[in-house]
This record gives sequence, C-alpha cells and structure tokens, in this order.
Amino acid sequence: MAAAATALVRAGAPQGPAPGAARGADAPLSFTVPSRVLGEARLVNVQIPAACAGRSPCPVLYMPDGGMHEDFPHVAAAVTALMTDHRIRPTILVGVPNTARRRDLTGPTTVDSDRAIAPVVGGSAAFRRFLRDELIPEVTRRFHPADERAIVGESLAGLFVIETFLVEPALFTHYVALDPSLWWNGGALVASAGDQLGALHATPRSIFFASADTPEMVAACERLAATLRTRAPGSLRWHYQPRPDLTHATIFRGIEATALAFALR
Repeated sequence: MAAAATALVRAGAPQGPAPGAARGADAPLSFTVPSRVLGEARLVNVQIPAACAGRSPCPVLYMPDGGMHEDFPHVAAAVTALMTDHRIRPTILVGVPNTARRRDLTGPTTVDSDRAIAPVVGGSAAFRRFLRDELIPEVTRRFHPADERAIVGESLAGLFVIETFLVEPALFTHYVALDPSLWWNGGALVASAGDQLGALHATPRSIFFASADTPEMVAACERLAATLRTRAPGSLRWHYQPRPDLTHATIFRGIEATALAFALR
C-alpha cells in the first residue's frame, strides 16, 4: 500500500480522550486504512513502546474491538503493566475500532436467531482478508515489527479469534479468546475443530481461551478443550482457563493479564 494511501492523526483527536489509558505509556497514534476488501476506510489505533521504536523488532498484538471507547485503553494499560513487570516482551498494540461489529466478527450461519442479531452477519472471512492483505502489510511497512503476531478478543471477537485459529492458523502466532461466542451457528465451529486441527503444521503456535459463568459458553469451551487434549499437535502450546468467578462483562479485564502473559511471555 502506498504511503499516500493512509492518513496519520493523533489517537483521540476525533474521538475524545481515552478513558483508562495506560499511565506513563507512549501516547497512542491512529491512522486510517482505505480498505478495498471491506469497501470502507478503517481507523487503526496503535501503541508503540519506546523499546520498539527503531530498535529490535517487536511482536504485534492485534485486537478487534480496538476503539478508544471500546477495549483498547484497558488492553493498552495491561500491556504496559506487563512490560514494566517483565512478564511480556516489548509489544506493539494495534486496535481496530468497530464499524459493523456483528458483520465483521461472525462467520456464516444457518440459525435464524443468529441472523436476527444484525442486518448483516457472516463477514468474518472478509474481515480476515482485511487483516491479512491490508492492515498487517501496512503495520509492517510503518513499524517494521517482528514476524510474530498475536490476536486477542472477547465474546464475538473471541469467536473470530477461534475461527481464525482453526481456518487460517498461520495468520497469527498466538491466539487469545475470552468467553468466545462459540454458540454461533449451533456450535458448528467447535464441532469441526478436530478436523481443522489437522491443518496445523509444525510451526509453533499458542492458544489461550477462557470461559466465565455462562453455562452455554462453558460447555462450548469445554468441548473445544476436550478436542485439543486428543487432537492438538505437539507444536501447539495451549491452555483453557475456566473462570466461574467472572461474568461475561468482567472476564476481559479480569483475566487479560494472565492470558497475554501466556501468549507473549
């Protein structure tokens, strides 16, 4: 993508200040990516630690729900705290704010109640192409990171993380899914996991996933964990963490430090 194709602005300028932003962290910046795949310009928020500026290449943590009024501020704070405590390596954080969340983060479904949640659903393949073919190359061009990428998401974003792990595992090195909405499409994604795991090659990958106190989420995550116990290749480092003390609304902040430390240690 040509340099002229993106515009650089300070994060928060069009959106207001970031509540809960990491104290003492380098100020985030934002740029836009005109996406041919999605047919719209997408804002991107980035936090770059000083240790990653012009020195050794750093891994990149990508996140859907990455707006300044979504989950970017508290994930940025967690990443900064983990780096300060030397629990993870210096890491660039890249957040993608939503424009049509339920479109981008869900795969196709045959379930009528799924289709009723938004005017358009089932766009995860296009959103994945946007990440692979447009955003990741632009992040690489701008910041020259290491060839090591992680992705974190909760709820529908967690569903997207698990789907990407199963259908295109080479796209990221580390996958973190918190209370993923694996009920989508009648649980078909989990049902197909055993066959999909056969596509994993010998390149090391990791996946961390967790469930809160919702029985439907717990059951799906336990089925996925059972499949991994019997079908995961030796190259995969994985961990499932049930957290019945947390709710769907609290699990992201409640377990993000543990999850990111597992992925980016």
